[in-house]
Amino acid sequence: MVLFAGLTFNACETTELDLRVSPNDLAADQADPNLLLNSIQLAYASNMDAISDLGAELTRIDYMFGRNYFNEYPGDTFNGIWSRTYSSGFNDPGDGTVQVGMFTNVSTLERINDETDVDYSFHVGVAKTLQAHMLMLLVDYLGEAGFSQAGNPDEFPAPTLDDGASVYAAALALLDEAESLLSTEPLTLGADDLFYAGDTEKWLKLVNTVRLKAYVTTNDAASFNAVIADGNYISSAEDDFEFQYGTSELQPDTRHPDYALDYTPSGAGIYQSNWMMELMLNNEDPRIRYYFYRQTDATPGADGEPANEETLACSLAVPPQHYIDGGFTYCSVPNGYWGRSHGNNEGTPPDNFFRTAVGVYPAGGRFDDSSFGVVGLGAGGGGAGIEPIILSSYVDFWRADMASNDADRATLMASALQKSIDKVQSFGALDADADLSVAADEAEVTAYIDGIVADFNAATGDDKENIFAEQYFTTLFGGATEAYNYYRKTGYPTTVLPNWEPNPGPFPRTFLYPQNEVVTNPSLTQKQTMTQQVFWDTNPASPTFPPAN
Repeated sequence: MVLFAGLTFNACETTELDLRVSPNDLAADQADPNLLLNSIQLAYASNMDAISDLGAELTRIDYMFGRNYFNEYPGDTFNGIWSRTYSSGFNDPGDGTVQVGMFTNVSTLERINDETDVDYSFHVGVAKTLQAHMLMLLVDYLGEAGFSQAGNPDEFPAPTLDDGASVYAAALALLDEAESLLSTEPLTLGADDLFYAGDTEKWLKLVNTVRLKAYVTTNDAASFNAVIADGNYISSAEDDFEFQYGTSELQPDTRHPDYALDYTPSGAGIYQSNWMMELMLNNEDPRIRYYFYRQTDATPGADGEPANEETLACSLAVPPQHYIDGGFTYCSVPNGYWGRSHGNNEGTPPDNFFRTAVGVYPAGGRFDDSSFGVVGLGAGGGGAGIEPIILSSYVDFWRADMASNDADRATLMASALQKSIDKVQSFGALDADADLSVAADEAEVTAYIDGIVADFNAATGDDKENIFAEQYFTTLFGGATEAYNYYRKTGYPTTVLPNWEPNPGPFPRTFLYPQNEVVTNPSLTQKQTMTQQVFWDTNPASPTFPPAN
């Protein structure tokens, strides 16, 4: 026994037992570049969905639940987005799964490309393009972002955040690198390009279009016009930058997230924005039947219907004075457009088979043909919608925003509306059971656009700017990341519904830092308010700006 113990002890001394390799520190020959690129693209798409929802809520394109902004958007709001962006292999606070973030995988891809004989320029070029856009959006929504010290835990275990202007500059430099890599027309080498199917020409257009996004946000007219003059940017629907969803209900659930929440056996789970529905209804916007699906033809408190405390409690309420003074719709929108107004934090009544659901665009739901059926699993397009990220219609609005005269603004706005309506109407084909005969025909679409342009040309001052902003926000439905930027830059439209609460606190100019990062990173101290402004936001401080709170 003594001899056996001695031999065992000796073996432990002379044998290397820890042969494990950290999965978070893969050597170049241990990671699959195609899988890394997949992970980057999927994390980016998830972030775009989450950020778009936040921008839409604050600009009334979507409904926002809370009466107090600070309480509605606490420190955990950006936890999931931050984790998907920067994590080096920790638990995702969203679902508890181990996940490596976008930027860690971008660095790994770049190292593989440098250390192997295989040319992975396509992978790295695509990854850097997405990384650059995500950096800009983090600055837009948080005011700062991690870049110079991020992803280097050995040298910077507690990385600091970089100021917004320097991050924007770094993002533009990444786009230069991406352009250089993609301009060589590299091979995809089996990569699954989830956006452009390996078409490097379209990726190069996106590179330039992300530059346009930076220049329109920062009001850099000279740089913006230089890209436009070059002509190589997203200018037609064929080049639209979007993420395509599928119809699978089981794991993985590939359906549009809004479809998955609304088209359930227990009815719709989302409330739509009263402001957006009423705006489109009043304008007779031809896109309304594609954006929204009504499960009923009347709303309590409207359409001559009696108020109903059980299904729509606010239909019995007396609107607060600030709603009365502004002439705003407090609760009920006519024609069965059953949603909620900004800040309504009432409990959830049994209205799941009455409230308006997401439609066929962009969520892949049902087209509203006035049949007033209910939603359910597999109905309409089965969830095979898109996440609109940067569409050609958006770019035309950017060009109109940067135009030097109202004539050009009107022309570009008309072009944007035509592109938007054409794209939205193409989604009608997803709902094979719908009666599309009730949709607006070409003549009605032309009349609508001509009417908007005529109203714009005839208006002055705030009225003109409100028409422009309302049409821009309507076009951004489903992909509203830039709506939040435009609202903070201009204060338009002033026609948006105020919060239900007369004093909801200052309008958020940026969000709080991700609380998980604040807790684990001693270099960060959480903001005490949400009034910190982005470097490009030079307007008066909240709460006096924007006008509608």
